[in-house]
Amino acid sequence: MATDTKRAVLVLEDGTRFDGFSFGASGEQVGEVCFNSSMTGYQEIITDPSYAGQIVTMTCPLVGNVGVNLEDMESDQPHIRGFVVKENSRMVSNWRAKESLGAFLERHEVPAIEGIDTRQLVNHLREKGAQRGVLSTLDFDTASLVAKARAWPGLTGMDLTSEVTCPAPHSWNQERTAWKANIWELGKEPSPNPGKRVVVMDFGIKHNILRNLVSAGCHLTVLPNRASADEIMAYQPDGVFLSNGPGDPEAVHYAIRTIGQLLRREIPLFGICLGHQMLCLALGAKTRKLKFGHRGGNHPVKSLLTGQVEVTSQNHGFVVEEEGLPSSLEVTHLSLFDGTVEGVRMRSAPVFSVQYHPEASPGPHDAHYLFRQFADSLA
Repeated sequence: MATDTKRAVLVLEDGTRFDGFSFGASGEQVGEVCFNSSMTGYQEIITDPSYAGQIVTMTCPLVGNVGVNLEDMESDQPHIRGFVVKENSRMVSNWRAKESLGAFLERHEVPAIEGIDTRQLVNHLREKGAQRGVLSTLDFDTASLVAKARAWPGLTGMDLTSEVTCPAPHSWNQERTAWKANIWELGKEPSPNPGKRVVVMDFGIKHNILRNLVSAGCHLTVLPNRASADEIMAYQPDGVFLSNGPGDPEAVHYAIRTIGQLLRREIPLFGICLGHQMLCLALGAKTRKLKFGHRGGNHPVKSLLTGQVEVTSQNHGFVVEEEGLPSSLEVTHLSLFDGTVEGVRMRSAPVFSVQYHPEASPGPHDAHYLFRQFADSLA
């Protein structure tokens, strides 16, 4: 442990306390404490808008060794409320790195703590369930921090999409990343084939989802979360994509209403994560909060259509209930961890969605075919 560290503390709503050292910004944040089991991809996790409102714990014991670069951002800034690791690497060793993880978090005013027993924390969350917590470098009084954690309303019933959506409509033409002549190229030139017109409803979309849609042959227009059905249809889209995002899907009532109106327009729809949940709600399904969520890069999902198992990246705290699914929906994918619904499709329309993240960067890539499947469904 470096000698220039200062104190930091993480306290959960049940009074469980973890003392460690700060390696991000000074300050204090309250949020839902969760964990991610990925062995790599911490930059993508930190900048994933779906993590808004959450304090993320990494189960991987050493984080930060490749620093932070310009290419692996899933959005323009971090959206997590705090970051928890066993050990943050002071040594950065990667040719693409522009700054250390600690410097990145400090610049974006995200507090972070290291030096705690993350195994103990994760086991506690698995046993007790996700908890509200406070990460602080300012207040070290347990009773005070417990009171702050309990005063926070929690993610149930919370709409966070307005915090992470785009401010105005815009186009996107960047394709999926590729290696060329040892240069990391982001495909910033417009795609030579404009492709089918797709409107993206942005509830907190990740950049790599947009890249995969473009690479599948889609011409994208991205609209804010509160875009109406009439505003969407004014672009004369061949299809509509429903993005991932943070918070409780049932709280985003205006988007659920809009999705219902789009379904009546009989236009192809594809949803991921929050978009999947809201699509199902618009069709009459129900959602519930998981005990501690699914977050990691190694979740096995079985396709009931092909019998194949896909290794997937996941990040969600809510799930669509299989019991009570409307007859219009067919379950297409199931989690092999707990049997929960991971994908559905309409029986009579080109409408489908998945709970997991098929675009995952840095991986896995088993489910990239879904983007082509959506593109092929467009008239």
